[in-house]
Amino acid sequence: MTHDMGTPAALDKYRVENPSPLAHGAIMAIDIDLAFSFTMPQTVDVLLQFEAAVIPEQKLLETDTWVTRGEHFARVPAQDLIGERIWIRASGRYDVSYKAKVEVNRLLTEIRPLQRVEPHDLPGDVVKYLFDSRYCPAGRFQPYVEAEFGSLQGGERIMAMHDWIAENISYTPGVSDANTTGLDTFVERHGICRDFAHVMVMLARASTIPARFVSCFAPGVTPQDFHAVAEVFLADPTTPGGGAWYLVDATGMAQPENIVKIGVGRDAADVSFMSSFGPTEFLSKTVTINGRTNDQG
Repeated sequence: MTHDMGTPAALDKYRVENPSPLAHGAIMAIDIDLAFSFTMPQTVDVLLQFEAAVIPEQKLLETDTWVTRGEHFARVPAQDLIGERIWIRASGRYDVSYKAKVEVNRLLTEIRPLQRVEPHDLPGDVVKYLFDSRYCPAGRFQPYVEAEFGSLQGGERIMAMHDWIAENISYTPGVSDANTTGLDTFVERHGICRDFAHVMVMLARASTIPARFVSCFAPGVTPQDFHAVAEVFLADPTTPGGGAWYLVDATGMAQPENIVKIGVGRDAADVSFMSSFGPTEFLSKTVTINGRTNDQG
């Protein structure tokens, strides 16, 4: 269950917070049913990313993707080779339907005891997740994180930030939009999963801990929709000198063992389920996610 990024320090074991009984032989099976539609008054290029990624920590048992026929359809690798994006070129009404059954069997590790990987030891592919991005102006928060969390290091600091977000930011649908940044959410103290993830990413990067935005599916999310969580890069205790990505969801709605990854990026701009490069009108979207545990003995 590893993805080798090319160097011993970059051994990318997908681990998550909060050990659970699933670590002892149970696998979470997730059913995904998604549909959305939009219309284009003229021929437009659109980039889509909505399918569960094919990666070692999750196994796609069944998939069925249906889209309207257009002028062009092509799959391209997504960021960090996690998942795929789909380029389409079309005009008029466009419909997308996606159904999948996914088994999630990821390793579970408690985050709090983990050490930070020193910046000079980070693998090259991880370094970009230290920098500011469109929705995560981390540099502005360096004085704040030192004042608020300066006595804590590594995983302890990450989980203290997780707890701070959960206690101080309210989950409020409809209060943010595509222009809302992590700074906006920090100031206004409300938002949706996207905003919670941006604040978590922003505070982690301000602490010189690499963090990335994860687009995903998960049962238990209310209202049901695409979900967003953060991943942080910390030391891997099983690999001397190594590091790993660990899932963190400050909303508390998604459990690590039932998160199905779609893609990752610096922030939401990198993993939007739909990015239009011309005029479009979004029409509708429905998302249904159900999970069940399969005991493996």
